[in-house]
Amino acid sequence: MLPLLPTLLSATLAAAAPPEPVNPAPTRAALAAIADQPDLSGVWTPGPLDKYAPGNSTEPQWRAEIAPIYARLKQLDADGTPQNIWVNCLPEGLPSSWTQTLNSVEFLQTPGRITILGELDGNRLRRVWTDGRPHPADPDPTFSGHSIGHWEGRTLVIDTVGFLPQVFISTGQGVGIPNNGDMHVVERITLTGPETARVDLVVDAPHVLAQPWHATRLLNRHRERKFDLVESSCRQGDFIESTDKDGLAIFAPLPKDEGGATLPPDQAAPPVASNPAAPKEKK
Repeated sequence: MLPLLPTLLSATLAAAAPPEPVNPAPTRAALAAIADQPDLSGVWTPGPLDKYAPGNSTEPQWRAEIAPIYARLKQLDADGTPQNIWVNCLPEGLPSSWTQTLNSVEFLQTPGRITILGELDGNRLRRVWTDGRPHPADPDPTFSGHSIGHWEGRTLVIDTVGFLPQVFISTGQGVGIPNNGDMHVVERITLTGPETARVDLVVDAPHVLAQPWHATRLLNRHRERKFDLVESSCRQGDFIESTDKDGLAIFAPLPKDEGGATLPPDQAAPPVASNPAAPKEKK
C-alpha cells in the first residue's frame, strides 16, 4: 500500500488547491455592453501644441540627490549635446509613452480589457484589464507595467504598477531619470469632445521624486483610413535590403564608421552577406 501514498497525497493537494483563474469566453451580453461604454475607437494623435513636451509646464520635483543629475542632463540638452536616454530601440514605457511620444495610438475595446496599440516598433501594445481583477501580488516587471482599469463616466481610469526600475521619467528625448523601482502611475483618459481627448497622469516614484508628478497630453481623433496604424520597426534603418550569394533576399547591416555613424552610399558599397542556412562549399 505504501506506493499509493504519494498518489493519494497529490490527489488530496490538487483537490484542495483553488482553481486556476481563466479568461472566460465573451458572452453576448458582455459584447453588447461595450456599446454602452464611451467610444475610444479610431486613431489618436498627440495635439500639436504639446508636441515636444508634457501638456503642462510643471517639471517633476526630484529628490535632493536626484535634482543635480537632472540639471546636468538639461544643461547637456541645452548645449546641443543631449544624452539620448533611449538606446537599442528599447520601449519608452510609461509615462514617456504618453508625455514624449510623437506617434499615434489606437484603442481596442473588448470584453474584460482595453488594448492600446502604439505606432512604433511593430505596434507595441498594452493590455488594460477591466474585468475586475486586481494587480498580481508580485508582478513581473515590464516597461509598461500591469494595468487595470474602470470607467468613471466618460473617463477611463487606469492604474498601473510593476514597472522595470530602468523605465525613465522624462521631459525630453535626452532628459530623464530612471524610476528606480516601485513606480505607480494613474492615467485618466477623458473624452473632451466628439474627436478630442485628454490624458491626465499622476506619476509616483518614491525613490526619485519628492512628490507625485502631474502631466497632461492632448489627443485628436482621426477616422480617415489614411490614418490607420502601419507596421514600423525602429531597427530596420540599421539594415539595407540586399541579397546573399545564393540570390536570397536579406537584411544586411549598414556599414558604419568607427563612431557608429552610418556611412553615406558613396563611401561604402552595399554589403553582401552570406546565407548561414546555405550549404558550405568544400575546400
